[in-house]
Amino acid sequence: MVVNREGPILVEGPVEVVGDDGTTTRSDRFVVAICTCRRSRTYPWCDTSHRRRKPAGPSESRPDGRQPQEGEEDPRS
Repeated sequence: MVVNREGPILVEGPVEVVGDDGTTTRSDRFVVAICTCRRSRTYPWCDTSHRRRKPAGPSESRPDGRQPQEGEEDPRS
């Protein structure tokens, strides 16, 4: 198993995943990417949806945690 902080968990297959509701999903592939962000349209399998929204870095966020709006002046400047 390979765990990536910003992506899926890679597991050597075949793999069975049991969901919160008790449903079982199976894949016979030799390596399976299991979604950890829950944005995947094919959940529990990863479809790389985590790549569409990148987390804000320290230079992009404000002290109050909000993102600066377009045209808004950064109070740290």
